[in-house]
Amino acid sequence: MADLRAPAARPATDIFGDPIDAQPLWFKKSSFLQKDFDPEAYVADLRSFVPLESLRSELRIYLSSLNVDLVDHLNRDYADFVSLSTRLVDVDASVSRMRAPLAELREKVSVLRGNIASSLASLKGGLNQRAEASEAREVLELLLDAFHVVSNVEKLIEALRSIPNDLSSTDVINLEKSSIHNGISLQNNETIVNPDKTRSVFLERIASEMNRLKFYVAHAQNLPFIENMEKRIHNASLSLDDSLRHCFVSGLERKDHEALLNCLRAYAATGNIAGAEEVFRTTTVSPLIQRIIPQKSSDVDGYGPSDDLEEDFQQIMQVIEAECKFFLDISSSANSGFHVFDFLANSILKEVLYTIQKGKPGAFSPGRPTEFLKNYKLSLDFLSYLEGYCPSRSAVTKFRSEDVYADFMKQWNIGVCFSLRFQEIAGNLDSSLAEPTITPVPDLLPAQANSQGLVLKQSIALLESLKACWKDDVLVISCSDKFLRLFLQLISRYSNWLTSGLAARKVHHSASDATPNTEWAISASPEDIIYVMHDVNCLLDKLKNEFLGNILQLLQSCSLELLDSVKQSILQGGKSLEDSLPSLLDAIIEAIVEKSAEELKHLKAITATYRMTIKGPPVRHSPYVSGLLRPVKAFLNGERIGYLTSESKAQLLHNTANRLTSRYCDLVSELVDTVRKTESSLQRIRQTAQRRGGTSSDASDNSISNTDKLCMQFFLDVQEYGRNLQELGVAVADIPAYRTLWQCVAPTERQAAIDF
Repeated sequence: MADLRAPAARPATDIFGDPIDAQPLWFKKSSFLQKDFDPEAYVADLRSFVPLESLRSELRIYLSSLNVDLVDHLNRDYADFVSLSTRLVDVDASVSRMRAPLAELREKVSVLRGNIASSLASLKGGLNQRAEASEAREVLELLLDAFHVVSNVEKLIEALRSIPNDLSSTDVINLEKSSIHNGISLQNNETIVNPDKTRSVFLERIASEMNRLKFYVAHAQNLPFIENMEKRIHNASLSLDDSLRHCFVSGLERKDHEALLNCLRAYAATGNIAGAEEVFRTTTVSPLIQRIIPQKSSDVDGYGPSDDLEEDFQQIMQVIEAECKFFLDISSSANSGFHVFDFLANSILKEVLYTIQKGKPGAFSPGRPTEFLKNYKLSLDFLSYLEGYCPSRSAVTKFRSEDVYADFMKQWNIGVCFSLRFQEIAGNLDSSLAEPTITPVPDLLPAQANSQGLVLKQSIALLESLKACWKDDVLVISCSDKFLRLFLQLISRYSNWLTSGLAARKVHHSASDATPNTEWAISASPEDIIYVMHDVNCLLDKLKNEFLGNILQLLQSCSLELLDSVKQSILQGGKSLEDSLPSLLDAIIEAIVEKSAEELKHLKAITATYRMTIKGPPVRHSPYVSGLLRPVKAFLNGERIGYLTSESKAQLLHNTANRLTSRYCDLVSELVDTVRKTESSLQRIRQTAQRRGGTSSDASDNSISNTDKLCMQFFLDVQEYGRNLQELGVAVADIPAYRTLWQCVAPTERQAAIDF
């Protein structure tokens, strides 16, 4: 016998005494012994944090260890394994002895199974027959009940027909016997004597029976017995509807509370809700409404003076209060089960809508927005009046969910009305902004220059358009978002008109080559732009105070978050106007500077004078200096300067002085530099010529050069210019360009300090 055991090798250990080939913590042998072990899931779980190479290596090591364990088990029980075959002696005989009783047992089980299956089939057949018999019995009972109900209904209808209009004593006795026989108890003599109440009691009972009959018919459809009774059922239903209608109409005419209650219960029992609503509409509501709004005989369309609905709605509400309130109170009584009816919508509102469509179709025409909007708001008030008859919030919700309510609201095409208003309001502003010039309206000029009245036609058109968006005869609260958007678009349109015009003013020099709606800015004078700045400030004040407060008050029913968004949008629109103010002021400054700078052209003449003539040192300033600030003084002393705020005046004066001084400084610096370079070149040429001729230049060293004379003249001019600026209130020492100009022309000993 060969020994299959492999020599056991002692595993190596590390410095901590653990085997070097010890398996890692993530490799657990117990996982392979689980019943629901899935190799793919196992590998998928481990590969997220263990490399596949390491997993494969561990599996191979584990397989090797399993093979070693198997060999060990075989070697340990090898003798028993080998001797197993020697113990299996006469196995076939043993199997034959056990086969006979097993076959006998199988035969008995087969016979028993057959008997059980036969009994089970017989039992199922009996149960099916029992179920069929039970179902047939139920159908028969249903048919018998239906037959009894039909017969009872017919008897009740006959008894109902036998009720005379005026009951005698004999009729009362017969009616009592008939009612007892039919299962109806007449409680008191008042009910017996009043035929309407008696009929209503019978009708309520008949309706209850008809409701039962509908149930039976619904559960026994397509049966011959029911089909044979269809004619009787149909006749009974027609008789009930006709009698119920007459009794209901009689109760409405006499305002019989008990009779109406019984009739409404009968209508509710039969499910004929629409029938009751239609009867009330045609018999009670329609005559009342059509007396107020008679139908037109001619096919004349359009809005006319008679299409105003104010007086009509007032009369309709008065009629409802006088003639219909008692019935509406009955139909809305608590715990009555009459919530299935909606007489407000399907009777009153339906008739009002129909009558207006036939009698005053022009009331729904948005062609004349003012009249249309007036009628629309009156209709909303009328709907609110009808909702006042609703006993609960759920009743109001039901009223608003009715189809006739939706049809009524569809008649008012608010979208078309808003489109017409949009064209009207925006068109007025666009036509004003399209004018090529800005002209003040003399009649609207404010008495005081610093008042808050607008001056220009374009600004007045904007203000009127902004106000029109929130007028009572224009605004529709349900479209307030659209009107707010139009309000902001108008402001944006005016702001774009300003910015595009000012941008064109910087590029174009004549109005002929300007783009549309920008000619006004090119042809506008500084005084005209003052009016524009004044109007922008007025509009800003109105936006932040008057308009903002009014709009938030109109939308006070909205959430605080929405109101805050509205406020921010309006303030943002005002900011777009406010952002145009610096550009407007800059346009005024640029125009004044350009006009003042025309005097600077005399500087070149002064340069030529000193260069081409023998002129002595200057003793007084040049005449042009007095004209430099003449346009500024004329502008500040003008009549329209009062339209500017004090802050704008100060900013205008300071920026104008800065720009004019900067241009003055650039031109003087350029001229002085040119003259110095020219004189230096001439001096070098002269010295060269003198050296060639052997002459001396000492005689000319002490003379004053043309450059020095020119700087002396410019220094006198700059001093006078500074004095003129100070007279206007400008601190010349704070102007960097003036300090540069002073240092450019002042003598060396006077460059440190500016003094006159």
